[in-house]
Amino acid sequence: MRKINCVVADDEELAREVIESYIAKIDYLHHVGSCSTGVQIYNILNTTTVDLLFLDIQMPEITGIELLRTLKDPPLVIITTAYREFAIEGYELNVLDYLLKPISFERFLKAIDKCIAVKESKHLQATKHITSKNSEDSFIYVRSENKMVRILLHDILYIEGIKECVKVHTKEKSVITYHTLSYFEEKLSVELFIRVHRSFIIAFGHISSYSANEIEINRQIIPIGVTYAKRVIQNLEQKS
Repeated sequence: MRKINCVVADDEELAREVIESYIAKIDYLHHVGSCSTGVQIYNILNTTTVDLLFLDIQMPEITGIELLRTLKDPPLVIITTAYREFAIEGYELNVLDYLLKPISFERFLKAIDKCIAVKESKHLQATKHITSKNSEDSFIYVRSENKMVRILLHDILYIEGIKECVKVHTKEKSVITYHTLSYFEEKLSVELFIRVHRSFIIAFGHISSYSANEIEINRQIIPIGVTYAKRVIQNLEQKS
C-alpha cells in the first residue's frame, strides 16, 4: 500500500507536535507538512498530494469547519479539537473521525484504522472496475510531450522508472511520462500488474519466464528487487 500523505493543521504548536509524533510511529503514514492557519492549509492542499488531513476547528483567519465548506475535493479529514459541540456539524461534512483533545495514541490508531478501511474499499472498487471491463477495451491516459496518450492495459509489457521520468513499454512503442511509478502502482489493477523492483512494474500476462531473481518479458530481463522478492514470487506461484 502506498504511504498515506498526512497534513497536521492546528494553531497550537504542542497539539501539532503530538499528532506529528503519532504519525512518525506508523510506517505507512507520511507527514508532508503542518499548518497553523486556514490559509496555510488551503495553500498546501493546492500544492501537495494530501491523503489525510488532521484538522483543528478553532484556527485564525478561517475555522476548520468554514474551510471544509470551501473545498470541492477535500482529502480524508480527521477533526482534532477540544470542543465536543462541533461533532454533529463535522460529521455532516463527512469527516472521517472526530478526536477530542487530549488525544491518546490508542484513539489515534482507531481513527487511522478507519482511514485504512476507506482507502482499501476505494482501491477494491477501482480494481473491480478495471477487471470487470473487457480486457481489450481497458485503458489509461498518461501525459507525454504536452498531450494525453491513450494506452491499452493489455498492451503494457512493463513500466520502467528512469531518473526523473517513467517509460511505459508496450507491444508496439514506449511512452515517456513524468508520472511516478507510485502513481502507476496506485492506478493499475493488482490483478494485472505488480511492482517487482524500485524501478519496474510488470504485467503478469506478458511474462515469458521467471526465477527467484529476475523476470523475462519480450526478451527483456527485469530484476526482482530484494525487498519485493517474497511478495512477487508468492503472487507468481499463485497464478501458475
